[in-house]
Amino acid sequence: MVSDKLLLADRKKKEVDVNRQDKQNVVDELHTAWLEANTGVVTHYRGLTVAQMGSLRRDLRNAKVSMQVVKNTLARRAAEGTGFTAASEFFSGPTAIAYGNDPVGLAKALSDFAKKNDALKILGGVLDGKRLTEAEVTALASLPSREVLVAKMLGSMQSPLTGFLRTLNEVPASFVRTLAAVRDQKQAA
Repeated sequence: MVSDKLLLADRKKKEVDVNRQDKQNVVDELHTAWLEANTGVVTHYRGLTVAQMGSLRRDLRNAKVSMQVVKNTLARRAAEGTGFTAASEFFSGPTAIAYGNDPVGLAKALSDFAKKNDALKILGGVLDGKRLTEAEVTALASLPSREVLVAKMLGSMQSPLTGFLRTLNEVPASFVRTLAAVRDQKQAA
């Protein structure tokens, strides 16, 4: 009888150790991922079906964003020493945290999904260690994508160079036209 109690107690202790190790692994993985990510958005997902959650994860994967459903205490521990500490006040309730390196793509994917599904609530987020409100995340979603911004920037950088090159090309071209006009006048005379 005593040995049964000892075996049961030993088994429970091993289960607790395994659970602690699993939790520590989750914290370590999130901490590492959040050190590499510059953007995160905290959401409540209560009321989403499994199919809707799968659709959300697919949309986020297409935007090159990861999403993790995690216990709030583990999220707070994982956020220590990262820029995600600023968002730790949002870690309450059924929390899902999306994170990545494309702030606009992340915000767009979540905002678009939240418009279609009222069950997803955006609480706020973090961008480069600074806390974002829900309104700021929504405003971030209205910006053009990174690719569009880069293309516009390159276009604006190219424009002065193109004009300068046209001006440089015009000098020899006008000289050639002047010589051709002089040649035509001499031939006519």
